[in-house]
Amino acid sequence: MSRKKVLFLIGSPNQTTQMHQIAQLLEDEFDPYFSQLYYDGWQRPFYEFLLKTGGLDKTIVTGAIKAKADKYLAEHGLNNDFEARQFGNTYDLVVCCSDVIVPWPLVRRTKTIFVQEGMTDPLNWWARLVRKLNWMPILAIGTALNGLANCCDIYCVASEGYKEHFAYVGVDRDKLIVTGIPNFDNVEQLRHNDFPHHGYVMVATSDLRETFTPENRPKFIRECVRIAAGRPLLFKLHPNEKMDRAVAEIRANAPADTMIYTEGNTDHMIANCSELITQYSTVVYVGLGLGKPVHSYFDVEDLKRKQPWQNGGTSARRIAAICRSFSRFGGSGPAFLRQYQPEAFATSTEADSSFAVQ
Repeated sequence: MSRKKVLFLIGSPNQTTQMHQIAQLLEDEFDPYFSQLYYDGWQRPFYEFLLKTGGLDKTIVTGAIKAKADKYLAEHGLNNDFEARQFGNTYDLVVCCSDVIVPWPLVRRTKTIFVQEGMTDPLNWWARLVRKLNWMPILAIGTALNGLANCCDIYCVASEGYKEHFAYVGVDRDKLIVTGIPNFDNVEQLRHNDFPHHGYVMVATSDLRETFTPENRPKFIRECVRIAAGRPLLFKLHPNEKMDRAVAEIRANAPADTMIYTEGNTDHMIANCSELITQYSTVVYVGLGLGKPVHSYFDVEDLKRKQPWQNGGTSARRIAAICRSFSRFGGSGPAFLRQYQPEAFATSTEADSSFAVQ
C-alpha cells in the first residue's frame, strides 16, 4: 500500500515549528511536505498583484519571514513543496496554520485540518467591516479574521475561550475541537533554561507598523520605562520589525543600560523576567501561564479566559491523532468529531523544548 501524503502550510517561525512537531508524529503513516502559505485559484491574480506591488512585503508569505521558513525546512531536511508545485503530489490531507490565505482548489478537493497558531489579532473597526461585508479576509492584514473562511473540515483550537472566539468569527461550531496548541501547552518547562539574565521587566514588541497599524512607538517605550520604575529593562523585538528603526527608538527613549534582543528564545526571556509588557503578542500567554504580572493592549481578563490549555505538552500528539483518524474517515469533519473518541494522553511534561518559539 502506498504511503499517504500530507501538506503542511507554514508561515512564521511559530507556525513552522508547530507544524513540524505534528509532522514528526505522522511519519509512520504519511510522507510530510511543507509549503509557505499561498493563494491559488480565482484569488491568485489578486495575490500576484499584491506580491508585485509590495502589498505583502511585511507579511509572512514573502520576504524575511518566508526566508526563515525556507531555511528551517532546509536545515531539518524537510520537503519544501512550495505552492504544491515542486513534486507533482496528490495530497491526502492538508494541515493549515491559517485560513486567511488559502489555496482554494487544493482545500476544496482535499481533507483539511486547521491548527490555531496562537493569538489572533484584534477585531478592530476595519476587520469588523471586512467581516460584515464578507470581503477577502486578507484585506484585514493580519490574523484577526482567521476562521472567517470556514473552509477547513476541522478546526483545532487552543482553549474553550478560543472555541467561542472562532465560532463568533465564522467557524461552524461542529467543526471546532479543543486540542491545545504546540509551543504554548507546557509553559512550566520554560523555567529551566540557560538565558543568563534574571529579574528584569521584559517588553515583547509587535510589528504594528509593518502590518499597517498606526503606533506611537516612542510613547510606548516611555510607558514601559514608567512601568519598570527603575528596574532593568529588556526589549525583545518582533522578527518582522524594521530593526534599525526600533533599536534607535529604544536607545533614544529608554535608559542607556536597556537590553535589546533582535534574536533569541523569547520564551526563556519571559521565564526569567519579573514582569511582562506586550502589545498584541501571543507570548503574553507564556507570561500568564507562568504567573507573571502582564500588560497587554488586549483585555487581560479576556486573555485569561482564552489561555491555551496546559496539557503537559501533548497538543501535537492530540492533533496528530486527529489527522491520522480523520484521514481514514469517510465522512465530513463534523460527522467525524461527533463520533471521535480522543486517545488518552499522559499529562506529564513531554514536550520537546527544542521547538520553543524563537
